[in-house]
Formats: sequence, structure tokens, C-alpha cells
Amino acid sequence: MTSLRTKFQSQSWQKDQFVISTDPNLFPISQLSDIFNSSEFYWASALSPEAFKEALHNSLSFGIYDSAQSLSPESPGKLIGLARLVTDFVTFAYVTDVWVDPTYQGKGLGSWLVRCIQETLDEMPDLRRAMLLTGDWERSVPFYERLLGMSLVEPKRGEGLAVMESKGRGHPTYGKTGLGYD
Repeated sequence: MTSLRTKFQSQSWQKDQFVISTDPNLFPISQLSDIFNSSEFYWASALSPEAFKEALHNSLSFGIYDSAQSLSPESPGKLIGLARLVTDFVTFAYVTDVWVDPTYQGKGLGSWLVRCIQETLDEMPDLRRAMLLTGDWERSVPFYERLLGMSLVEPKRGEGLAVMESKGRGHPTYGKTGLGYD
């Protein structure tokens, strides 16, 4: 029997000249560095090439490529969007690093990407919970509520689930107080 990890890390979807692939070997690492260092990617910064490869292989990484041709690590096409599921492939998934190149926004690619993520989550029969964090209340919260069925976790202290965080050295505001990215 094929593991869910193996199955999920070889999926692809096509829409017009765009392809979404979960093959972690297709990601152009130098382009990822540029993306993570861009102002649109405000929640993280670039990693070393080795750390990028490790993160891509230890999560379920979705890349959107502008290429209707056959994708390969040698010619992956232009990376124009990405998302990662940090997951054990069975019970839990954390959605992170969702991004579409600003020049390609408005074409429905972000919605398509998130629908592909939802399709994958739906194939996890023992999934207990999928979660994400966003600081974009205006656009992202309604977007994820609509497309992923996400709900805000806003309990009073002592009631419901407590959602907690501890910022690591890779967080843009490490060492500062507060919960946001400012």
C-alpha cells in the first residue's frame, strides 16, 4: 500500500497553461529566496538553500508553475505561486506560506491553489484538524473561511481551545512583544 506522503508528493493539477505540482524537487531554490525576500512575503524571510530543501521535503509543498509543458527539476517552468502543508499526512495539517505572484493575481490562481489543498485535506481520512495563521483580516480571513471552511478560534480564557504560539528565531518579530508581524 502506498503511503499518503508518497501519494500526495506526486500530485499535479492543470488549468490552462498553469500547473500545480506537489513535487518538492521542482522548486527553484534561488527563485524561492527572491520570493521570501520580497515585500509581499511579509511573514517570513529567505532560508539557506539547505533549509529550503529540508522544509520543502518535510512538508507537502504546492507550487504553481506557468508552463503547460512537462515539468522536471531541470525545467520546472516559472514558479508563480506556492503553499505548504506542514503535516504528518494523517491527523494534522498546518497551512502556511500561501503566495501568488502579484502579476498573476486576479486570475483565480490563489483560489485554485487553495481548492487543491482542500482536495488533498479531504483525502486524509483520519485528519483531526487543519489550521493556519494569518495577519490579513480583510482579505485572507474571509478567503480561508470560504474556501477551506476555516473558523476563527476566539474563545474566552478557560473555554474552548487555546491557540498558543511561541516565536522562533525565524519569525520576523522574534524578540518583540505582540502577536502580529509588525
